Amino acid sequence: MKIPEEGCLLRIFIGESDKWQGKPLYEAIVLKAREQLLAGATVLRGPMGFGAHSRLHTAKVLRLSEDLPIVIEIVDSQEKIDGFMPHIDEMIQEGLVTLEKVRVIKYRASSDGV
Repeated sequence: MKIPEEGCLLRIFIGESDKWQGKPLYEAIVLKAREQLLAGATVLRGPMGFGAHSRLHTAKVLRLSEDLPIVIEIVDSQEKIDGFMPHIDEMIQEGLVTLEKVRVIKYRASSDGV
């Protein structure tokens, strides 16, 4: 798969406990991105953060319930990201979605497909 040099970065900020149709929202987003043949997606789990409600979420040892910050990053062409946005609009009830232009330096898979 080839990504043009001028690409687009979709970054989605949600909570670890957010759900979509009974499964973790981050998992549902990544699976939908794969289904839509986007170039790739990465899920990052943050040890600490807060959002619109200013409620602090942290991974401190003494806390029993955690709803840690999750960031999903997807890079592809502007056209493919634009085509993916209706799915994001439907799936995300609460969170932050950002979009920025990026310059893709290299995107390669190994020749054996591993």
